[in-house]
Amino acid sequence: MSTMPDKYKLYTLLGDYPNTTALKKGEVTSDLIDLAFANVKVSNTAFKPLVREARFDLGELAIVTYLQAKAYGKPYVLIPATVLGRGQHHTIAYNPERGRLRASDLMGKRVGVRAYSQTTGVWVRGFLEDDYKIDPTKIHWVTFEDPHLAEFKDPDFVMRAPEGKTMVQMLIDGEIDAAIVGDKMPDPALAPLIDDADSAARKWAETHGGIPINHMMVIRSTIVSSRPDVVKEIYRTLRESRRAVAPPADGSVFDPWRFGVEPNRRSIEIIIDYSFRQKLISRMFSVDELFDDARALI
Repeated sequence: MSTMPDKYKLYTLLGDYPNTTALKKGEVTSDLIDLAFANVKVSNTAFKPLVREARFDLGELAIVTYLQAKAYGKPYVLIPATVLGRGQHHTIAYNPERGRLRASDLMGKRVGVRAYSQTTGVWVRGFLEDDYKIDPTKIHWVTFEDPHLAEFKDPDFVMRAPEGKTMVQMLIDGEIDAAIVGDKMPDPALAPLIDDADSAARKWAETHGGIPINHMMVIRSTIVSSRPDVVKEIYRTLRESRRAVAPPADGSVFDPWRFGVEPNRRSIEIIIDYSFRQKLISRMFSVDELFDDARALI
């Protein structure tokens, strides 16, 4: 009597998104792999143990954190599967009650960001520099968390907020002038700094190869070298889960969950460039070298 071999079990970090629902609910199945999902409510809270302790076999990771992990030789390989992407222009806010502030006014101002190496912050600083002619090094960045990578030290124009202070309250109180607050406006008193942010984001996506990437999937490098069949199956199941959600009606450039190297190439080129210019990585990677270990397996 023959028995089925045990599935290859992977301790996995993956958030709850429309594109991951089918996989996490078991609607996409596999005879080869068993994904043991970590009980983590918000994935970015586990990025630090992923890159510092190599805690997960498979996981989502912010793209800038991955670039830094690659630079510091962490044992993970990037898979060309985007699990979180979004426009970023709406994520920087100010307090209108303290007077009108525009992106062009930020030179010399104090701007809050969760961490200097946060991927959303890197995208926004890139927009400010390229599209609004603002030198990000002339802004006083105020942070509230350590970088994910222990090896990385913030540049000298970055300062830490006083102990016990929160970014939103500092913004409301006028202790900082603006802040990168994330996807949802955290207080009704605040407003987007960039005028007509949604239109700006759509125009940017149209002219820069798609919606900015936030999180992609990474896998332990020893699995890539020892079990290419597992890597192929991971990619298949992630892609099938994404396909359970209807694609955007207005074209692939607005797809926040792009799969494959070429559909993601331009967006990754830009974030590599932004990360290098903002002194988050010490050299420019090529897109192909990021995927050299995995692209033949998908």
